Amino acid sequence: MSAIRIAVTVVSAAITVSRHPVVRAGVHAVVNNPRARETAITVTRNAAYNAGVLARHIVGRRLP
Repeated sequence: MSAIRIAVTVVSAAITVSRHPVVRAGVHAVVNNPRARETAITVTRNAAYNAGVLARHIVGRRLP
């Protein structure tokens, strides 16, 4: 499977999940709760950092 096809699959799955009523209610609850919002921000940043580390590990650093 190509990287573009995987990316399209992930994005379309994320859009589908984000439209679910339970997910929308959860996001609304987090927005209204400052402590939960801060936790969500921290978890998202950690996940993004770890995804970057994993991507660098798989692809490697390309020097120009």
